[in-house]
This record gives sequence, structure tokens and C-alpha cells, in this order.
Amino acid sequence: MAENSSFSNKGKWMEMQIGILPLPVYIVLAAIILLAAYVGKLPVDMIGGFALMMIIGMLLGDLGLKIPILKDIGGPAILSIFIPSILVFYNVFNKNTIDAITAVTKTSNFLYFYIACLVTGSILGMVRKTLISGFVRLFVPLIVGTVASCIVGTLVGTVLGLGTFESFFYIVVPIISGGIGEGILPLSIGYSAVLGKSPEDFIGMLVPAAMLGNVVAIMSAGFLHRLGIKKPHLTGNGTLVKSGDEIFEEKKELPFNVSLMGAGMVLACSAFILGGLLNTIIPIPAPIIMIISVALIKLLAILPEKMEVGAYQFYRFVATNLTWALLVGVGVLYTPWDKVLQAISPAYVITVVATVLTMITSGFFVGKYMKMYPIEAAIVTGTHSGLGGTGDVAILSAANRMELMPFAQIATRLGGAGVVVLAVIIMRLMA
Repeated sequence: MAENSSFSNKGKWMEMQIGILPLPVYIVLAAIILLAAYVGKLPVDMIGGFALMMIIGMLLGDLGLKIPILKDIGGPAILSIFIPSILVFYNVFNKNTIDAITAVTKTSNFLYFYIACLVTGSILGMVRKTLISGFVRLFVPLIVGTVASCIVGTLVGTVLGLGTFESFFYIVVPIISGGIGEGILPLSIGYSAVLGKSPEDFIGMLVPAAMLGNVVAIMSAGFLHRLGIKKPHLTGNGTLVKSGDEIFEEKKELPFNVSLMGAGMVLACSAFILGGLLNTIIPIPAPIIMIISVALIKLLAILPEKMEVGAYQFYRFVATNLTWALLVGVGVLYTPWDKVLQAISPAYVITVVATVLTMITSGFFVGKYMKMYPIEAAIVTGTHSGLGGTGDVAILSAANRMELMPFAQIATRLGGAGVVVLAVIIMRLMA
């Protein structure tokens, strides 16, 4: 009996997980990696950097998914960025640790690789009908909401003394840029190209606005859910269009194909390189050109479907396994905790709230005239001010309307890409 009990306890321990690893395995691997970092023996290359970033990211991402309240406001992203930032600020990480993370995140251009995979796979993974019909249907409320939030947010920030330029480019635009990977990172690269500074100089300035915007959007989604219960005539309970037309085709989840995923990686890298080549003749930052190019390739159906599947599957692999690791690198290298604290002020918070609420309110009233249910239209438009894919999940979960995910992806991906492109163009005209 004692032996059976021992096996039973062992089984329970193995069932407990941190990220994708059984708890005992995680503890052993974490001990090895952290001990190597502590004694200065962690390899300062992709091996050491990835090992450390992934082991930290798994823990913080897992905690972010389990802590009450925090799990509903993009907890994994918040913890993965800000906890490492705080640890660096208080000198918890030694030189070997920071050097290993730097080797992956900066020296090996992991940031750019991640951006290429995310943009290429997410756009090519959409159903073409979704990309065309969905955007057309959402075009009016999304555009009106974007313009209105830019105007209101900038005016509020200006009145509160934050400055017109700073309010627009460093608060309003990051909120509606599409999240960290899809918005903040390419936006920082675009700003750096225009102003002649390093992208790292901008990430710490842009992340707080995106985080706070996500929190406000989630809280608003919860309010809209309660409003739908009280006033059922305003909601379709997950159905966006009143006519009941099936705008989206259901995307089939095909078995993962290792060979196609390899092709997807080549496509992602090639798309980024194409952006760099076209940048020599087009005065727009390469990552932005990449976004436009991939969208056109998808709309024109140039690639064989299996290539699009490969890009989509590789994107899912990267997003599933490397997102929290990347955000750890962002927290360590690009998010100085002292600057984050300096950015959080009453005027800053009020400007963020005004921006997000204007976006959601516009969606509510404009959607009503576009044969959409006002609450669903407001929720989908609100995802445009969320924290990318993580924000979409958190916002729709708070609203109890996960059925709206395809629409949210359009608002986040295409809306965010459009904002990034226009913001960089406007900055270039003003610079």
C-alpha cells in the first residue's frame, strides 16, 4: 500500500505543471539554469539566453494565468514584462544573466525574427474571405473609432499638460497599435528610423500606454456584458451582424506539418528581407513595408494554400512557445522600471481612459447603423485598444463573447497595422 501511495504522490506531482513542464522537471531545469547564471557560467549565446528567458517566461506566464483579477487583464504579459524590469532595477540579475538575454534579444535579432513570424503567419493564416468581407463590414466603426480616439485622447493629454506630440505618438498611438509584438515593436522601429534613435529608446515609453489601455478595455468589456444582460435588445449574445449572414468561414485546424512549418519560417524571414529591399526605394520603415506586402500577397492569393498553412502553423509555434520569453527580454532590456513609474501619473491615466472609452463608445453608436448589434460592435472595436492577441482573449473573456475572436483579430491586426503605418508617416511629415 505504501508503495502504491508513493507512486500516486509521484503521479500527482508530475501532473502539476509550470507552463508546459511538469513541476518536478521545471524545478530541476530552473535550478540548473539559475545556478549557472548565479556562478557566471550561463552561455552568453542563444543557448543560455533562450534557456533563461523561457524558464522565467514559463513561470511568469503561468502565474499571470492563475492569479485572480490579474488573469483577466492580460496578466501573463504584464508579469513577463514588469517583473524582470523590476528585478533589473533592483540589481537582482547579474551581468552574466543580462548578457545572455542581450545575446538573444539584441545580438541575434530575436525581436525582428519574432515580428516577422507573427506578422506573416497571422495575416496569411486568415481566411481570405475574412480579410476582405470582415474588414469591409467593420471599416466604418473601426475608422470612426480610431479617428475619434486619436482626437479625444490627444486633446485630453494636451489639456492636462502632457503635450500634443507626446500625447498622440507616445500614449494614444501605442494603445491602438495592436499590442506588443504586432504594434509596439514595429512602431518603435518606425519611430527610431524617423527620429534617428535606437528602437530601445522608445519601447519603454510605449509599453505602459498599451498595458493601461488593455486594462481599461477589459473593464469596459465587463461593463458591456452586464449591460447586455440588463438590456437584451442591444446584444446578439456573440453574434455581430443583425442580418445573421455568415461572413466568416470556419478555419480548419489541420494537423501540424513539420516540413510546412519550415517553409513558414523561410517565408517569414523572406518577408522581412523583402521589406528591407523595398525600403531602399520606399521611404517607409522595412517592418511596415513587410506588413503591407504580406497583406497584399494574401489578398491576391499569390501563394499556394499549403504555404499559407505552413506560415500560420509556424506562427502558432512561435507565439505559443516564445512569446513570454520574448517579453522577458523586453522587460529586461527595453522597459526601465524607473521610466515606467515616471510615466504613470493622473494625467497619463486619464488620457489613456479617454482614448479607450472614445474608441468603444464610437463602436457602440456607429455599429448600430451598420446592421451590427451595438454591444458586440463596441466590444470588437474595443479590442483595437487591447494588448494584441493576449488582449483579444482577455477582452472577449471578460465580455463572455469568445465567438467574436475572428472579428477581434481583424480589428487588432489590420487596425493596428494601419495605425502603425499612418503614425510613422505622420511623424515623418512632422519631423
